[in-house]
Amino acid sequence: MSVENQKSVALLEQLFAAFNRHDIDGVVACMSEDCVFEGAAGAEAYGTRFTGIAAVADAFVKVWTTYPDVSWQNTSHFAVGDKAVSQWTFCATCPDGKRIAADGVDIFTVKDDKLVLKQAFRKDRPLLDPK
Repeated sequence: MSVENQKSVALLEQLFAAFNRHDIDGVVACMSEDCVFEGAAGAEAYGTRFTGIAAVADAFVKVWTTYPDVSWQNTSHFAVGDKAVSQWTFCATCPDGKRIAADGVDIFTVKDDKLVLKQAFRKDRPLLDPK
């Protein structure tokens, strides 16, 4: 793996560690000021688009507020050139007590050692009843 690809994978490891700590400063440290996040859901074909570091930060804080125990588990990452991919399982408890456990991937564009685009794709599956 090239040095640049190794740096991108290390950046993704840093990002997902911050996601799981619910550490917004750690998350935005990985992103460019003009970053774009395309969420897994929304009315458009690309989901919901959040543009700029403040909007992206607000989107992640909302996820952590809605799902206080959310985590991204079973992560793996790879990078080629300016593209990087993370595979994960999104795990959380909904406000009504039902559980989400769904596999997904993020496709990233990396520029100058920062994430400039995050495109999220997650399996759509029924919520799980608490046990």
